[in-house]
Amino acid sequence: MIKVAIIGLDTSHSIEFPRRMQDSACAPDQRVPGLRAVTCLRFETPFQDKKGLDQRQSQLESWGVRVTTRLEEAVADCDAIMLEINDGAYHLDYFKKVAALGKPVFLDKPLAVSLADGRAIIRLMREHNTRVWSGSSIPFCPELDGTRSSFTEIKRAHVFGALGDAPAGDSLVWYGVHTFEMLQRIMGVGALSVCALETKGSILALADYGAGREGVVEAIRGMWIYGGRIQGMMNKDAQVVPFVCNSAYAYRDILRLVKTFFEGGATPVDMRTTFEGLAMMTAARQSIETGKAVKVQQLDA
Repeated sequence: MIKVAIIGLDTSHSIEFPRRMQDSACAPDQRVPGLRAVTCLRFETPFQDKKGLDQRQSQLESWGVRVTTRLEEAVADCDAIMLEINDGAYHLDYFKKVAALGKPVFLDKPLAVSLADGRAIIRLMREHNTRVWSGSSIPFCPELDGTRSSFTEIKRAHVFGALGDAPAGDSLVWYGVHTFEMLQRIMGVGALSVCALETKGSILALADYGAGREGVVEAIRGMWIYGGRIQGMMNKDAQVVPFVCNSAYAYRDILRLVKTFFEGGATPVDMRTTFEGLAMMTAARQSIETGKAVKVQQLDA
C-alpha cells in the first residue's frame, strides 16, 4: 500500500483521487487499489473559500484522511506526494517545500503559471533528483490513443475542449492545458510557433510544427466535451478520423498511471514535453495580445 500525501484542497481532484483510492462506496470499476491518501494539507487560495474547504475536509475525514494546516505533518508519514492545487501560482512555492524529501511527486496540471516558474520547478527537480510527473488526464483517453495509434504518419490534428473561467491567473493556462496536451499527445513535441485569437466564446490556436505539419486547438467556454480529428496516413492511404473522449474514467485512468509512477515506473510524459505545453500556451497568450505568431520557447533556452 502506497501512502499518499495530498497537498492542497482547493480543487475537486483532492476529493476525486482519494475517492477512488479508499471510498468504500466508490463503484468497483472506478477503484484504484494499492494507494491510500493518509494526509491532506489545507490552505485557502482564490479558487476555494473557507466554507468549501470545510466541506471537502469533512469528506476526506470520512474516508480516514487526516487534514492539517502544517506541511511537516502532512508529509511526515507518506511514500509519495500529489500536489493538488488548482491555482498554479502556488505550484513553485509548494514544490520547493517537497522537492528535497526524496519522494515521488505528481504535480497536477498545469505545471506552473509562467515559463519562469516552470523552469524553476524543473531546476529543483534536477538539483534534488526528484521524480516528478505533471499533466492532465484528458490526453490519455482511450478514444484519442486508439485513433492516434492507427496512423502510420500524422500530418494534422484538430482538438477541442473546455475553457474554464479561472478565479485568478490566466484561464488559458489553467484550463487550456487539457486541449494543448491532447494536441501534444497526437503530434508529439517540436512545435515551432503558435498563432492564436480570442473571441467571446473561445480561444483558437494554430501550432506550426514545420514541414507542413500543423495542429489546431479550440478551447471553448461553456462546453465540457473533448475530442478532435486526426489527419494523416494509414499505411499508404490518406485518412481523416474523428474522435470524442469518454471522460467517465479519466480520474481512474490517470490515477492508475500515477500509481505505476509511484511504484518506480517511467513517467508517462517527460517534463521537457510538459514544459513545451506550457510554452505553447504562453505563446498563444502572447499571440492574442500582439496579433502575431509567437515562437515556442524551449526549456533550456
